[in-house]
Amino acid sequence: MVHKQRFLTGSTMRHVLVMTLTGSLGLIFMFLVDVATLFWVSVLDQERLIAALGFAWTIQFFTISVGIGLIIATTAQVSKSIGQGKFEQARKQTMSAMIYAVSLQVVIASVVVMFRKEILGYAGAEGETLELAARFLSISIPSLPVFVIGMVGSAVLRSVGDAVRSMTVTLAAGLIAVVVDPFLIFGLDLGLEGAAWGVVISRGASALLSVWFVVHVHQMTARITFGELVGMFRPYLIIAAPAVLTQLSTPFGNYLLTKVIAGYGDTAVAGWAVISRVAVLAFGGIFSLSGAIGGIIGQNFGAGKMDRVRLVFRDALVFCLFYTLIAWGVLATFHAPIARMFGLSSEATEVLSAFTVVAAGGYVFSGALFVSNAAFNNLGRPLFSTACNWFRDGILIYPCAIAMGIAMGAPGVVYGQAIAAAISGLFALVWAWVFVSRLARRAGDA
Repeated sequence: MVHKQRFLTGSTMRHVLVMTLTGSLGLIFMFLVDVATLFWVSVLDQERLIAALGFAWTIQFFTISVGIGLIIATTAQVSKSIGQGKFEQARKQTMSAMIYAVSLQVVIASVVVMFRKEILGYAGAEGETLELAARFLSISIPSLPVFVIGMVGSAVLRSVGDAVRSMTVTLAAGLIAVVVDPFLIFGLDLGLEGAAWGVVISRGASALLSVWFVVHVHQMTARITFGELVGMFRPYLIIAAPAVLTQLSTPFGNYLLTKVIAGYGDTAVAGWAVISRVAVLAFGGIFSLSGAIGGIIGQNFGAGKMDRVRLVFRDALVFCLFYTLIAWGVLATFHAPIARMFGLSSEATEVLSAFTVVAAGGYVFSGALFVSNAAFNNLGRPLFSTACNWFRDGILIYPCAIAMGIAMGAPGVVYGQAIAAAISGLFALVWAWVFVSRLARRAGDA
């Protein structure tokens, strides 16, 4: 089992590149499916359907973010145990994490389905747009417990350093969705409901594949008694609770932005829906950073190699800078064809261009925030991540969006988001770098 401690030696930049690029490939492909779904729905030539997807995805973002928080806790625990050579403990942590995650998502899915119309209404959805979004959620949300199985499995695969199979979990799900989406939307004439059923099918495929890799390939599960399950809950909760709170900040900020931009009408929301899908597709490498480097940091922290932890932090920031510059350049170059592809009106195109030409550059600061989150979460200070994220999404985003919206209309809301990202990203970067450097110095003095 020593081969699972693969992050303790070798180039830290190579580990960052391999884990982040493979993680981002899977993530990008998964989001590519969302973009393809948006495209197929746009072919129906009803901007209201695009707006409905935008509202539905805003709510989905909350539920998925809870799952991301849970897998961050899984990665932190499992990778640290592997770094310490405690492989049996890592197996039991995998099993307990899976049980906790599925149980929580069952509760969340039930609540969201029950109150979906009220939640959508508060976000700014009205009339037929609200009804369409509510129908999409009623089909897709119940599959959350299945989805989180795939997410936790992927986290365990990253913890053992199996970047390829972790990527394969999301790639396979995406491939299935690419095949079934047009068939359901057009072949069976299900429209928006077909897109929702495509989500359910792809999530099921992801869960099955991840279970196969975790259980049969890596033997990373073990029998666990009820007493052990209860005993492991508190250590897991200490990491998971702040990690979930941290992850919830982003959809909360997105929810506020959607609410603000909804005041400019369905056309602006349609532009915002395209931005949300294009952003995660273009910046998949940035979004995957926190989870991708978590296992690297966790293993080296568990082994007491703080000098390598600091190198991982630095290398991740360098990756973030160059990745953002390349993605931003591509978006700025092709912003007009993107607008035409989705059949956006001139008003919606103006909102999209505000992001692709200007605000996309703000992702270098978002990336700094994600790297800082990975450091805090895997070095025993998850509440620091919570504070940084809520500073951005709970304090900065709304006033920035309102002020810029008043000054520049709907595109101003997009600029406001970028300003909030820049301030919070710089704040988190300085805090995390000082924190990691102090730990490294203490380890050197010990």
